[in-house]
Amino acid sequence: MTEDTGLTATKMQVRRLSRREFLKLLQGLGIGLAAGELLRQQFFALDAPEVQASGGQTDSKQPYWAMSIDLEACIGCYRCVYACQAINDTAEGHLWNILIEDQDTFPKAVFLTRPCMHCENAPCVEVCPVQATYHRPDGLVAMDYDRCIGCRYCMVACPYGVRVFNWQENTAPNPQVPTWGSPEVPRRPRGVPEKCTFCAHRLDAASERGLRPGYDRAATPACCVICPTQARRFGDLRDPNSPVSQAIKGRETVVLRANLGTKPRVFYLLPR
Repeated sequence: MTEDTGLTATKMQVRRLSRREFLKLLQGLGIGLAAGELLRQQFFALDAPEVQASGGQTDSKQPYWAMSIDLEACIGCYRCVYACQAINDTAEGHLWNILIEDQDTFPKAVFLTRPCMHCENAPCVEVCPVQATYHRPDGLVAMDYDRCIGCRYCMVACPYGVRVFNWQENTAPNPQVPTWGSPEVPRRPRGVPEKCTFCAHRLDAASERGLRPGYDRAATPACCVICPTQARRFGDLRDPNSPVSQAIKGRETVVLRANLGTKPRVFYLLPR
């Protein structure tokens, strides 16, 4: 998937995919669609496989954070895009979350949004020569901006095009603030790539504030909180009662580029 990084946040155009492009993204170069139950068994059963972290294997008691995006419920309103820009204080045109439209695959137009996949088998982690991109103990793909040398190997390796590179220092006002939120993290420096974090800063502060990610708004990714149709759900897939576990229950579900074996943590629910 190619990111339209030249688009401004205030004058954004919907990128339309051909049927062939859309199916290629969903099915992974011809891999067929899998039923939701099969994907649950393979990717996020309660005994989900351990995720390689910077300090070794994760404890099975760690949460298995994941996001579901319901293609039937998404109305293409861009609120998730704008909130992401505001909360993470990204530069204009540097979209961590993009939106594309498909008008041909299903009976009605479908909007597909794409954050970072936070893959279990993340190519960006494998190629980083200085371990600036790494798996957190909870399995999310994170970055150490102080360690990063700006080689951009991670950008080349990512099959989803989720990263943007800071060629210049970001000193401009954020056009999405305050309408869609206020910055909650520092701006990244010049010379490093950046990407969606699943609003990891909210997850990290949740326990000390007595909040539950996926349930409490202040502990849940901004893109999920702001969605007016609840097309985006987040939570711990080891918890069968979490919002994300409940969202995928009984639904036909796909992951992007399944054939690559990256095991994304973002699951798309197909229209019924």
